[in-house]
Amino acid sequence: MNIRFVLVFFLAWVSFSGFSRQARISGIVTDTDGVPLELVSVQMEKSAFGAFTDEKGKYALNAPKTDSCVLVFSCLGYAKTKRIIFSLTDDMTVNVRLKKTDFELDAVTVTTGRQPSNMMENIQTDRNRLNVDATGGSIESLVVTAGMGVSSSNELSTQYSVRGGNYNENIVYVNGIEVYRPILIRSGQQEGLSFINPDLVAEVAFSSGGFEARYGDKMSSVLDVTYKKPEKSEGGVTGSLLGGNVYTGNSSGKFTQITGLRYKRGTTLLKTLDEKGDYNPTAIDLQTHMTYALTPKLNLSFLGNYSENTYDFIPTNRETSFGTMDVPRKFEVAYDGAEKDQFKTLFGAAILKYDITEHADVALQASAFQSTEQENYDLAGQYWLSNVLSEDEKEITGTGSFMNHARNYLKTDVMSIALNGSFGFNQNTIRWSLAWQKEKNNDRIREWELRDSMGYSLPHDEETLRVYSNLFSKNNVTSHRFSGYLQDTYRFRTEMGLFSITAGIRGSYWNFNEEFIFSPRASMRFIPSRNENFVFRLAAGIYYQAPFYKEFRTVVEDYSGNNTIYLNSSIKSQRSIHYVLGSDYKFKFDNRPFKFTTELYYKKMDHLVPYTVNNVRIDYYGSNVSHGYSTGIDMKLFGQFVPGTDSWLSFSLMEARQYIYGEKVPMPTDQLYNFTFYFNDYAPYISDKRIQVNLRTIWAGGLPFSVPGGEYKYTRSIRTPPYRRIDIGMTYRLLDENDRVRDYSVWRYFKNVWVGIDAFNLFGIKNVSSYSWFADTGGIMYAVPDKLTGRQLNFKLVAEW
Repeated sequence: MNIRFVLVFFLAWVSFSGFSRQARISGIVTDTDGVPLELVSVQMEKSAFGAFTDEKGKYALNAPKTDSCVLVFSCLGYAKTKRIIFSLTDDMTVNVRLKKTDFELDAVTVTTGRQPSNMMENIQTDRNRLNVDATGGSIESLVVTAGMGVSSSNELSTQYSVRGGNYNENIVYVNGIEVYRPILIRSGQQEGLSFINPDLVAEVAFSSGGFEARYGDKMSSVLDVTYKKPEKSEGGVTGSLLGGNVYTGNSSGKFTQITGLRYKRGTTLLKTLDEKGDYNPTAIDLQTHMTYALTPKLNLSFLGNYSENTYDFIPTNRETSFGTMDVPRKFEVAYDGAEKDQFKTLFGAAILKYDITEHADVALQASAFQSTEQENYDLAGQYWLSNVLSEDEKEITGTGSFMNHARNYLKTDVMSIALNGSFGFNQNTIRWSLAWQKEKNNDRIREWELRDSMGYSLPHDEETLRVYSNLFSKNNVTSHRFSGYLQDTYRFRTEMGLFSITAGIRGSYWNFNEEFIFSPRASMRFIPSRNENFVFRLAAGIYYQAPFYKEFRTVVEDYSGNNTIYLNSSIKSQRSIHYVLGSDYKFKFDNRPFKFTTELYYKKMDHLVPYTVNNVRIDYYGSNVSHGYSTGIDMKLFGQFVPGTDSWLSFSLMEARQYIYGEKVPMPTDQLYNFTFYFNDYAPYISDKRIQVNLRTIWAGGLPFSVPGGEYKYTRSIRTPPYRRIDIGMTYRLLDENDRVRDYSVWRYFKNVWVGIDAFNLFGIKNVSSYSWFADTGGIMYAVPDKLTGRQLNFKLVAEW
């Protein structure tokens, strides 16, 4: 017993004496603006003692006590800095500020100083309100041009597809909480405002694939948005022909708040459509983000949103030209009736976060989402199909009438509670989460279309009057989801360079179909020591598309020809296995910085649910009957095409195919190529750069569009023409912070004021969003294109205080 006691005492003494001969060095590393920097290497020169800074810029390391030593601070994009410690005899704090190198590109410098994670890219948004954009300056529109592998073929919508996925396969987070969009939306005209308020945004991170396990169950992409936490009073107002928005933020001790109000009215843009009438769309959105420090370690935050979107439309007539140069055709309609749709959304989320230590925290978050959607329309029309013989002469080839009716109602409630946290030790960062979610959907769908061609109803039946199409639904469903994840990010440096490896697993259970899914994911980021201008990335993982309400609705036709929606409790999650290989290369040309990014990807998909796309409405088959793949390459060149301002161009090649009942067919999102170009310039001969011009160009391959015919609509398709559009805008800065006029009158309350003019669709190319099918006198069906907007001018005013 005495021997054991002596041995334990000896070991404790040795350990204590070893520890007593060490000193703890800790501190915070920031940039010159005081913004914390992550992933800064802190190394004691000529020794193995070192550490990395965390997301808050903090570091800590234990080192042997000595007379003097040198600490080396290094980070990609910042000048290496050394600090000499003349006597390391006790614990001490060393705070350092790093200067940016002239090689750093503005748009990849995050406002909070964070380095991007392995597969996430950071997108700069500080000038977004000045950019030309038909949606009114949405974050999603910026992602379409700045994100890798992202495409959009509808300027009226903020929805986008990523690498062969549809709109519903993209997950969006605001402050770590998933947000949703209305389900019944059929067209971009109805859409209104997206959830994200660009005036409130501090950071935007985006991944086109291979993202971490902490991001939820979607197959294509993740958009992670963080709202501002103001440090001082700020605000701004924007007004244009499309609508307006105003925001204000402030900080007072323990409390911060930022609140924004948006209003959209796109009447002027919708008047350029082929379908003429009285358009009266209005959308209003109110959001607030508030934080309160209960104690130095305990913080409470709240995110609230109310939005209401009303779409009133009384159509009068339509005239659409189509066909070929040899056989030009025209489709004309005289309308009667009206449409009135309304979409209301309420959202609230609270997060209580406790910082256990400098490197560990835990948070409890609760959120609730409610959407109430109504579609009501009674539209009748008489149509004429004709061949155009000359400018004043045409030959009628078909005539008929139609009547469309809908009384659709959907209410969705989503509630969730999650407990998550993180802690760091050595060179590891562990993240984890446990979550519960309740979903409740209540729908009443009743819609039908009646067509009459040359006095005969379509489809023609000698005994019964049949409608062209119909849909009925009366469903109530409540379900629960349980999910969680665990992941580790390990960072280390060797003689080869800096490595960052993230690996984790995500799991969930849904009681509606009693399905368990598990998603292992891993990624690696490598910066070689020999040339830190290169960054290499590699990722692989399994990604599930957990069914939401639209995916598990299946349509069944009864003996009388009525189509009724039933809920398929045997539905399974769609699955996609991602393989991504990418690289960044930073270089200088003509003494200007550039970055060239390339990513190769392959996605193997199974348990797919076929679907069709009509404008922005996605209709699912309701069963897992197909499998497929998507593969391609994305390239982007970013840099100062003009000195002092950032521009970028992207080019993608892709193939997306699926097998339905053994037949290989293109997916509805199969877009062979996609080219985007965003260009910024300043007016020459004006030294203070008051006049800025920006150009937005999209040229993308045509998309498959399904033809009528029951189940054949999933395997038979035609392609739309290529989507081609150029928008150009010019802004003039009336006032900046250095103007002397700010000393007088009301101008002293403003920091910056701009006026601008935009030309949407500069060349007036009316792109095609979908097709409608009509028959001539011989029963031949024609695909009449539903065209998008034409050329339109927009005027805007932007002010900041």
